Amino acid sequence: MAFWILAPLALAGAIGMVAARNAVHSALWLVLTMLSLGVFYVLQAGPFIGMVQIIVYTGAIMMLFLFVLMLVGRDASDSLIEVLRGQRIAAIGLGIGFAALLGSGIHRATQGTPPVGLEQANAGGNVQGIARLLFTDYLFAFELTAALLITATIGGMILAHVERRKEDKRDQVATMKARFAPGNYPGPKPGPGVFATSSSVATPARLPDGRLSDLSTPDILPLRELTAEETSLKGTEK
Repeated sequence: MAFWILAPLALAGAIGMVAARNAVHSALWLVLTMLSLGVFYVLQAGPFIGMVQIIVYTGAIMMLFLFVLMLVGRDASDSLIEVLRGQRIAAIGLGIGFAALLGSGIHRATQGTPPVGLEQANAGGNVQGIARLLFTDYLFAFELTAALLITATIGGMILAHVERRKEDKRDQVATMKARFAPGNYPGPKPGPGVFATSSSVATPARLPDGRLSDLSTPDILPLRELTAEETSLKGTEK
């Protein structure tokens, strides 16, 4: 019963991850698939790997990916740009071929093998059984996978690193000189002026000496025509 409920959810999440044009939506669809796989592991007498799937991969790694995507601000139009012509068709063909090759390999490897449960492997506990297999029979594969992941991480950091030239780096003194260079405005721009008859953002602010500041109004907004009564200094007329 659980299989017929979770299998469509996992399949829908996988299809949604591939079909979604927005990167954030794609990550959320993948979260649904990972949650379904975690429940599958628990139902198949593997509570440790199921909890690791839910807590580590879904709760930590995927949420980290999601936060990075949201901070970077990937747009839906990014997925429409093809750097290499025909890469989508090639990716679909290679994906189908890899799935067929993997499925046939698993079928030939398990053909004629009688299915057995996990009672013997979990005799001393599920966590102990996984640790015993990882550090005995599958130690080389485990260490090789760890080295591959570390190498991929370092390679990603090197590819994403942008080396800045020494002459492009500005110290505090150069930054201060550029801030106070002629033509720059070092201080914060004044806010929109508030007059007795207007509080519009198109109304310029008044400087301490009484003049109107053109820097307080955006260039896209037309400067509002002010009457003589509005431009006069309040409380200074005799």
